[in-house]
Amino acid sequence: MHPSALLPSSRSRRLLAAALTGALVTGLCLAVPLAAEAAEPPPATAHYDMTHAGNQLLDISGNGRNATLTGFTDASFADAGGDAVLRFKKDGYAALPKGLVTGTDNAFTVEYTVATQTATNQFGWVIGDGVGAWNTTALGNHVFVNPRSGESAYSNAVLSGIRVKSATANGEVRLPNGGGLNPGFSTLTLVGNGNALTLYRDGVQISTTTHTYAMSSIIPTGTTLGYLGRSLYTGDALVQADVTDVKFWDVSLSQAEVAASMPTAAAKAAANEALLRADLLPTVLGANPSASQVTRNLTFPASSNGVALTWASQSTAVISNTGVVSRTVTADTPVTVTATTATGTVITFAFTVLAASPSADLDAISLATRTTENLPLVTKGSVNGSAITWTSSDPALVTPTDAGYTAPAVGSADPFAGGGLVERPAYGAGDRTVTLTAHAVLGSTTVEKSFTVAVAEHGRSAPDAGYAAAYFKSDGDEKIYQAATSGNDFFTFSPVNGGAAVITSTTDTKGLRDPYILRSHDGDKYYMVATDLCISCGTGWGPAQSEGSLKIEVWESVDLVHWTRTNGLNTGITVNQPAAGMTWAPEAYWDDELQSYVVFFASRLYSDASHTNSDKLYARMFSVLTRDFKTFTSPPASWQDTGYARIDSTVTKIGDYYYRFTKNEESGAAGTLEAGKDIFLERSKVLTAPTTASNWSADPTQTWQLTDTRMTSLETSQSGEGPEIVKLNEGDPNNASGDGYAFLVDNYGAGGYRAFLTTGAEIASSSQADRLSKRANWNVRPVGGLPASPRHGAFVSVPQTVLTAMHDWTGITAVASTTELAADGREVTAEVEAADGGDVVGTVTFSGGDWTETVTLHDGSATATVPAGIGEVTATYDGYADGLVATSTSAAVELQGGLELQATAATRCIAGKVSLVVTAKNVDDQRADVVIHTSYGDKTVSLAAGASVSSTFATRAASIPAGTLTLTGSAADGSTFEGAFPTPAANCG
Repeated sequence: MHPSALLPSSRSRRLLAAALTGALVTGLCLAVPLAAEAAEPPPATAHYDMTHAGNQLLDISGNGRNATLTGFTDASFADAGGDAVLRFKKDGYAALPKGLVTGTDNAFTVEYTVATQTATNQFGWVIGDGVGAWNTTALGNHVFVNPRSGESAYSNAVLSGIRVKSATANGEVRLPNGGGLNPGFSTLTLVGNGNALTLYRDGVQISTTTHTYAMSSIIPTGTTLGYLGRSLYTGDALVQADVTDVKFWDVSLSQAEVAASMPTAAAKAAANEALLRADLLPTVLGANPSASQVTRNLTFPASSNGVALTWASQSTAVISNTGVVSRTVTADTPVTVTATTATGTVITFAFTVLAASPSADLDAISLATRTTENLPLVTKGSVNGSAITWTSSDPALVTPTDAGYTAPAVGSADPFAGGGLVERPAYGAGDRTVTLTAHAVLGSTTVEKSFTVAVAEHGRSAPDAGYAAAYFKSDGDEKIYQAATSGNDFFTFSPVNGGAAVITSTTDTKGLRDPYILRSHDGDKYYMVATDLCISCGTGWGPAQSEGSLKIEVWESVDLVHWTRTNGLNTGITVNQPAAGMTWAPEAYWDDELQSYVVFFASRLYSDASHTNSDKLYARMFSVLTRDFKTFTSPPASWQDTGYARIDSTVTKIGDYYYRFTKNEESGAAGTLEAGKDIFLERSKVLTAPTTASNWSADPTQTWQLTDTRMTSLETSQSGEGPEIVKLNEGDPNNASGDGYAFLVDNYGAGGYRAFLTTGAEIASSSQADRLSKRANWNVRPVGGLPASPRHGAFVSVPQTVLTAMHDWTGITAVASTTELAADGREVTAEVEAADGGDVVGTVTFSGGDWTETVTLHDGSATATVPAGIGEVTATYDGYADGLVATSTSAAVELQGGLELQATAATRCIAGKVSLVVTAKNVDDQRADVVIHTSYGDKTVSLAAGASVSSTFATRAASIPAGTLTLTGSAADGSTFEGAFPTPAANCG
């Protein structure tokens, strides 16, 4: 805003406009007593109406006491009903200059008009100096007002008071709890008068107290008086609130003066209405493309920023009062929707519902141009709900709709109707291309759209040679770290990347927790999912569960070093529903029946997107399906809901059963589970089968059967969360049985994982009568060998190439190879092996003298017949296009024995007919009996060593095409020869 707009007349005009607007609406705050309206407060020492220029919050009192902004941009300010509003989003604060309040006496007044419903500890304003940690000399004396506290004794109340350190103790006097804010904007006024502090809300006294401190001990000696939007304590979060007006006086105002000074109820109502509109629109629109044109359901919250709302649609057949958008309209249809506050304020929205079109459903489909996974060939349009079927140009490569498999009778339905199953070409065969055509039907309209996809050949496979881990460290260090074992021993982990974080979030909540790594079904890629949550950013655990992220963060990698977002964006993917409170600890597992990945996570579920109800808010587990970790089914299916809190599921499959380890989050009993927050075990034959009760006798073909509880509580203090189950590699010294598993639990109270060694047979045989965790061999392994201080992470097996890449922190490099060559007469065979024991494809080139021949490897082997006259041969492995195995050359091999013959052919014209003349030569050192076989006859000759003979074959034709002849021979020592030689074309016509 330009400084010329700071004239008092500008403010008066805006207040007048707001007052006129307010004549049409009912105010959202307490009425000011009539007796107070006649009072005239003294001039303020500073007045901030949120007018700004650059990094200056401008003082419009005429005293020139501008405040300095940090962390804000022009986008941080909104125009709301003619008033400027600074929208603090825990992203900035303002430093107040000296002179607003002095320390000559204890008389001061601060007026602060604010709207906030964020229940975390936030400081609206503070006077004092010395920013530092609690109970340190760096933290200065201060007086403060916090518009909404997250502290248990003052939860959601206005918290205010005064604090002064003495030589012997820290003193803090807080005003008694005066309740929370009024709906919309509230004006909080703190008056200091002698040894009394009095707090007003909208001109009405709500709290008072006395103290023994002097302002002279609080006013700082530097140039900064205090702050708007931050605390002096470094552990407190920045404020999250809308602030529209702040005034300071160096005198004590009377209650009448306090009431007279405030912005009017009408002005605050107008500002609140404007901000409600701005805040509501993104929530209402959800996934719709624009503010006016809609094709999907709208979300009508029951409240916004603490203000209750009632919704009404002009045409409920097109947009219902709950936001359901009709997809049967045949023409674009305008509809007006209103949101009415409890006090009568009406906010009007104008939408146009676009006519349904199947083309929009097809345009919304995104298929990878090259795939290593089954394809998400959706059968219902995501925009208009068209029915979609698919055909394939190569059904053997990618199945069409209604082919391939049938979903189980219980659990998640198949969203792809059997289509999209990919049969990848063998490694070394190269990619193959397929055309997939989607046929969308909506009403009487049918449209088609084709997609061309390259189906990737299988990746190179190699034996697993070690393990990798991913984890975060603490509530104050919410980044992803990784570690790797030194070899094929699970308990030899050390950090990689020099111990530095591998991924640090710069988007969404800017925090990453609970990373989980899943190896792809075909084994040549890794996916990682993580929780989008940042407790260290100031998010309290309460808000994290009620207003937490609806996203998961998703990456993919082939080397566990270089990670890329599956959606190609620097943001997570929304998988949860608007009524959900959080999306915690996502994990994934391959579903053999659905031929898809199941992604599951813990969440609260509210009755609607407004999150206003307080019942049934226990954590439960939900699931979605994906094939590419980019497109997910929606809304999430309820996977585990027993009426008790459950979080942190992890899954493995042993035989025909899936085994699921989950944390009981109830502090007391949970159904048939034992009391206490610990891990329990269930099994089912259907991964997505729902669970509605914990039951030892449940049918595992229909639901999940309980088989163990309280598995890690050797002592009460040792229970944990974040369970992980890892099948141990063949050759791991911890896997003597060959059926070994490591079961791990995040013992968060002790700062790290604890590990139990078990077997697949032990897990599978657990039952109520013979629980795995009650057996004598269920013992925690001694501490050591796991990543240092990991929190809720994941462990995965890796081949040597990935293990090396992680330790070197580079991409995968080619492994060495060896080529061995053996001869059997004139036939030579090359065997190529990779140093890691993995697949080898490509070609081998045999060389000897001036002869070479290139042969494709099959199962690591290639064979060629060496021509006569070549006495020594080598074989060179040429590598493959992916460069994963280095080239190598064999030692030279001398050829022994074998008869060596040669033949050449020429033509002559005799009496207009073609004659074929063949010259056979014995280049061996012994006599040979030779048969010359042509298309025009055979001849047998005997040739001495080094001798040759020419034979003529009459063709009786005026012309002949090019062809071949065969030369076979045998010698007295039993050696033989057979070879083909070209014959030329000829024309004697």
